[in-house]
Amino acid sequence: MTSTSETTMKAACYQSYGGPEQLSIRQIAIPSAARHEILIRIHASTVNRTDCGFLRGKPYIVRFFSGLRKPRATVLGCEFAGEVVALGDDATGFAIGDRVVGFKDDDFGFGGHAEYTAMPADAMVARIPDHLSYLESAGALEGAHYALHYIRAAGIHAGSSVLINGATGAIGSAALQIIKHIGCRVVAVCATTHLDTIKNLGADRVIDYTSEDFTECGETFDFVFDAVGKSDFFKCRKLMIEEGCYASTELGPYWQNPFLGLWSKWFGQRKVLFPIPVNRKADAEYLCDLLQKKHYLPMVDSTYELDDIAAAYRYVETGMKAGTVVITL
Repeated sequence: MTSTSETTMKAACYQSYGGPEQLSIRQIAIPSAARHEILIRIHASTVNRTDCGFLRGKPYIVRFFSGLRKPRATVLGCEFAGEVVALGDDATGFAIGDRVVGFKDDDFGFGGHAEYTAMPADAMVARIPDHLSYLESAGALEGAHYALHYIRAAGIHAGSSVLINGATGAIGSAALQIIKHIGCRVVAVCATTHLDTIKNLGADRVIDYTSEDFTECGETFDFVFDAVGKSDFFKCRKLMIEEGCYASTELGPYWQNPFLGLWSKWFGQRKVLFPIPVNRKADAEYLCDLLQKKHYLPMVDSTYELDDIAAAYRYVETGMKAGTVVITL
């Protein structure tokens, strides 16, 4: 195996569930690349809702997987951009020096909030297009990966009509661009300050939720996508055509969405979708192909240095970010 000459790295670690105050910057051992893995020197990562949820251990069901009393994985960060610096003996498809973007939450391994991470070469990792920087591409996979699974579950196609609530988040902004690439009509919901940004991403109509109730917009849709989880199926039902579908990125009030998904599968015409995302290398390559063709570009809200990562978490938890919050290393 080719290896880096360094032995330790800087990382943002946490030992107990809680708020951003649980994070501390430490020097820990650099992981080694196993036979089928690549070692990546991370130049940029992100902080997102997934990271915030696992930092706090909420919803509590996640602790059955991440550790009941304390987290097993102590370095968060599920997406990152960096440079391949080492190869396992059986790792194929990459070369030393390749610029890559990766997504890693399988078995809640994470690891993006550190200077290095190792992951299988056949996992969700792909080359960054030459025209993009590490900072621009760091947020390319997490939100878009989730958006892609909802889009596929909804079965939308060219000519479909879609409403996206929360079009400025990492998931919503990615969904908007991917859905427009497919050839759909999109009505997007956001705050006043982001109206022009969302129009520029291709939305056919933009609704300012601070001055208008989007559920009274006067249109019906094949797919209503609540990308921020701040509405619910019953409020949005009237927005759907008879055989339309609804999906939310959250469990919903009283964790209703998984149960509504099962119920609506057998009863009623309007469906609630609750797909379980699966990490696929092909999806990373598909999204990087959209990046290459300039059909998709992750929105960057703000940047923080690794030493200020607690402030980044506090900001993400306000729910006011537009796009991704990037951590530079």
